[in-house]
Amino acid sequence: MLKYFKNIFVLITLGFIIWMLFLDSNSLLIHNDLNEEIEELENEKEYYRKEIVKDNKAIKELKKEDGLEKFAREAYYMKRENEDIYIIEYVDSLKNKNND
Repeated sequence: MLKYFKNIFVLITLGFIIWMLFLDSNSLLIHNDLNEEIEELENEKEYYRKEIVKDNKAIKELKKEDGLEKFAREAYYMKRENEDIYIIEYVDSLKNKNND
């Protein structure tokens, strides 16, 4: 076993492998970190694409007259003339579970 380590080619190859795996600026450790970061960014990109689709649907709904009126009534409590608005608040279901 010791005779293999006396060979200069084995030593150089072993040194090169250690250098490339741990010490180089493009080492295996750095590649793993970068791959994890890429995966996180791709997940984030997919999330934002879904949000864009959802927002586009909401915009299409608001472009309709009925959708805009519904949004104004729900979000800003707007009303037509000669109309009364009653706001009904429901008790949170989590509070009911804690009290029982």
